[in-house]
Amino acid sequence: MLHPSYSDLMNVVNSEVEPGEQAVVNSRYSIVMATSKRAREIIDGAEPLVKDDGKKALSIAVAELNESKIKILGDEE
Repeated sequence: MLHPSYSDLMNVVNSEVEPGEQAVVNSRYSIVMATSKRAREIIDGAEPLVKDDGKKALSIAVAELNESKIKILGDEE
């Protein structure tokens, strides 16, 4: 089982959305695309924003998203 779950990650990403506003992330696909893009950046040499402890790039990207170290921007941003 994936930890954190997709729904947990969606809650973290959408935590700053005001009531009545459209959520930034509405699907698992958005989470997958954002974390895979960040994982590619880490593979290409970007410095991890969390302690990596020898983890793979995708696990680091998921941890960064879960700890709000990276953000997914909406279409307007």
